[in-house]
Amino acid sequence: MPKGYWIVQVDLKDQEKYKGYMAATVEPFRKYGARYLVRAGRFENPDGTSRARHAVIEFPSYEAAVACWKSPEYQEARKVRLPVSTMDIVVIEGYEGPQPS
Repeated sequence: MPKGYWIVQVDLKDQEKYKGYMAATVEPFRKYGARYLVRAGRFENPDGTSRARHAVIEFPSYEAAVACWKSPEYQEARKVRLPVSTMDIVVIEGYEGPQPS
């Protein structure tokens, strides 16, 4: 079964208040088996547009990634985030097909 991912881009309006959102995501992320693969590290944006921070969050399955987003726990965390940031999130299924040789 392919894994699921959240691909996240965010601009912060208030870094201190955003910490409340991060704290509020601990429980839903634990519950749905989330794991950070990328979290606000160094980056280049060679083409297109971008936001200031990025994250890639891995879930055991696409279904778990969607369920986490829809969960009451995450939706409560989202309420904390909305006034202090602008975020784009894509929930996407991982790829398990052929790779370039």
